[in-house]
Amino acid sequence: MATTDKAESAKPQAEEVGWETKVRYFLNNDLVRSSPFWGIPFLLMGIAVYGGIGFNTAISLTDARGLTPPDYSLGNLDFEMYTQVLGSSAFISAAQNNLVLLVVFTTICLLLGLFLAILLDQGIRYNNTVQTIYLLPMALSFVITAQVWLWMYNYDFGVMNIITRAIGIGPVDWIGNPSIALGSVIFALIWQFSGYTMVVYLAGLRSLPDDQFEAAHVDGASTLKTYIRIIIPQMKEASVSAAVVLMVFALKAFTFLYALTGRYRPPNGTDILATLMVRQAFKLGKWAYSAAIATYLLLLALGVIAPYLYYQYRQGSL
Repeated sequence: MATTDKAESAKPQAEEVGWETKVRYFLNNDLVRSSPFWGIPFLLMGIAVYGGIGFNTAISLTDARGLTPPDYSLGNLDFEMYTQVLGSSAFISAAQNNLVLLVVFTTICLLLGLFLAILLDQGIRYNNTVQTIYLLPMALSFVITAQVWLWMYNYDFGVMNIITRAIGIGPVDWIGNPSIALGSVIFALIWQFSGYTMVVYLAGLRSLPDDQFEAAHVDGASTLKTYIRIIIPQMKEASVSAAVVLMVFALKAFTFLYALTGRYRPPNGTDILATLMVRQAFKLGKWAYSAAIATYLLLLALGVIAPYLYYQYRQGSL
């Protein structure tokens, strides 16, 4: 009996020691020990980003307008604003412009950047000069780019209309004409960001071993076939990462469009979700309506980022 009592009394002590060991191990974990360094920034970012998203979502469920404080009582929370937004012709038009901007801008930037990267990879003359010229616009802000192209598109003395007059087409209202205004905006953005894709592809090309080129030449493949069949298919990761960055920049084109005119309504035919959202909030005071547009814009951004994150996860990069 004494032996049994000693064994039973020793069992809780063993369990207690095991619990203390687990706590000690947890506190000595690298993640916990480093928490004073990452914990506060993580908390602040969580409040600023996710708290802001949650606050915006809460406003979108109310009927907040003007200086009237939102009513967050459960009886007044609904999805009416989301329904109104989807039924608005202005929202549909802005969403269509956004999609055109995303697709056309991203596609042309990728193709042009790849073409320039291949030229530079072949060691053309004035290699460094060409690379600097195409990369320099990337260093400019949206505001500077907008002002430069506002001057370039000027109806009376802009460089673009000087060229059109010289070839006999006559002056063109690049910004005022709704049928070509969005194309003019996309062209200016391509001018700014094609250098970025050029650098991304050039880095990818120069990371490939020279053995592939030499083997292709030994097999009798031309330079064009070597790039099309061997080199370009290996640029998949560079294309995906560059495309995501370009689409994110396209979603942030509000600054560029605002700088063109200095007001919340951009030129005809160039209204996008970001400009519509800001105009509804700060010009018309429709806070709940604007918050619903912001939520749709967030979903569009997630539609861009989520596939990329999933791709990175499948590749083992996350």
